[in-house]
Amino acid sequence: MNVLRLGIPKGSLEANTVELFKRAGWKISYDSRSYFPSIDDDEINCFLVRAQEMARYVEDGTLDLGLTGRDWILENNADVTVVQDLIYSKASTRQARWVLAVREDSDIASIEDLEGKRLSTELVNFTKRYFLERGINVHIEFSWGATEAKVVEGLVDAIVEVTETGSTLKANKLKIIHELMKTNTQLIANNNAWNDPWKRKKIEQINSLLKGSFMAMGKVGLKMNVSKENLGRVVILLPSLKAPTISALYQDEWLAIETIVDKSIVRDLIPLLHEAGAEGIIEYPLNKVL
Repeated sequence: MNVLRLGIPKGSLEANTVELFKRAGWKISYDSRSYFPSIDDDEINCFLVRAQEMARYVEDGTLDLGLTGRDWILENNADVTVVQDLIYSKASTRQARWVLAVREDSDIASIEDLEGKRLSTELVNFTKRYFLERGINVHIEFSWGATEAKVVEGLVDAIVEVTETGSTLKANKLKIIHELMKTNTQLIANNNAWNDPWKRKKIEQINSLLKGSFMAMGKVGLKMNVSKENLGRVVILLPSLKAPTISALYQDEWLAIETIVDKSIVRDLIPLLHEAGAEGIIEYPLNKVL
């Protein structure tokens, strides 16, 4: 029997990945001590792997498919097939950034000022290549954690750290002076697996449903009835992926409208729709948008 080996990123992306697969139609379950989650698909075997190591295991064929950050693919300089970009993280769908940060009172104001200085980061290989390509001589050391504290306490002159909003860096009295790259989650495949007909078909199935699940995040469906007289007033209020679906009801003077909107605007939108003449308004959750 053909089986696809799927890597689930352990750590900050873990819960969101499991939820994304659930919305796509696969139930992944495991206890906190297991590294081999079960999935309700006999054609898939799951493995929990740290995001930092995922690209390496996908590249060497230990795994056929996995999810990890673009940053860790570049860190490992991995030769893999990027099947899809997904912008999501532990707490949001914002794209994360790797930035160069120093203390607020530091005289270092640009990347060139790091010449001959000490820098700490978890993203060592990428950072070394980045500075080497720009001809800047920097001593770069691996950080095992609490990276912000190292520069606050004066152990190093600067850090390269990942952030979404910059709020944690600011709270530690650090300032960002340079952005090295933006990163997001990517669905990656082993090159041989991608070229295998059965595995590619399975990967494309997973990719299609994950994409639909991802597109549905933060969105809801709305249904409502409206008279032909009020149709223009209601439709003008409706944002949509393309245009709202409008169909006739049994009563000639009334129409049914269905559309997809961002969840964040629903609480303000529904009262406006009601005032414009919409009736029987129903809000419903979405699992996939394809």
